[in-house]
Amino acid sequence: MKSVLITAGANGIGAVMADAFATAGYRVWVTDVDGTAVAASPHRASLADVRDEGQMQSLAAEIAAEWGTLDVVCANAGIKGPTASIADMPLDGWRDCLAVNLDGAFLTAKHTIPLLRRGSCVLFTSSTAGIYGFPYRSPYAAAKWAVIGLMKTLAMELGAQGIRANAILPGSVNGPRIDRVFADEAAAKGMTEQAVRAGYESGTALRSLVDAQDVANMAVFLSSDGGRLISGQAITIDGFTINPDPQV
Repeated sequence: MKSVLITAGANGIGAVMADAFATAGYRVWVTDVDGTAVAASPHRASLADVRDEGQMQSLAAEIAAEWGTLDVVCANAGIKGPTASIADMPLDGWRDCLAVNLDGAFLTAKHTIPLLRRGSCVLFTSSTAGIYGFPYRSPYAAAKWAVIGLMKTLAMELGAQGIRANAILPGSVNGPRIDRVFADEAAAKGMTEQAVRAGYESGTALRSLVDAQDVANMAVFLSSDGGRLISGQAITIDGFTINPDPQV
């Protein structure tokens, strides 16, 4: 049986990914910083902070002891970071956003690579913010751009071992997290939340936000034999963004 690790896998997109991989027949291990969500997860679950190298090293050792190897690693953990102009951006908020989104992706990859075998893959959750500028969300955009560079480098380093790496770039994903983003952006821009949401929807060719299941479906496909020659790619799931910031 194939096995998958998903960081931030007890909530949000990660939890939907976990269920999708389980449906596809994988053993699923999730990790999260939310202890309540970890306890409620139907999958093998453990508490870990992706920013903490010691915790990620211990997690990898625990997986090695129980399962021996991994076939898929989903470096999915992320936070939205502060919403402010660059002039008003707090340094602590900048650093914390990069620590979770970028350092967490790096540490996840670093400590799980020894568990990967030929034919396995690493999937990074980036964002369409990783291919556009993102006013008022500079640390998030910077981190998500950097994740793509990390992914492409890893794909080059591990390709000779038959290990692939790709990044999934969701647009705005329906759910409580994007609702908080819209609220913060509305406050920063002096707009209503409804106007911000409408702007995001109208900024895509398909006039729609993304569902978490769309992201999970792509993760399962990229991990399958159907994706065996797909590596080093940043794949958007966004309804085709035609205007990344229609309000500005």
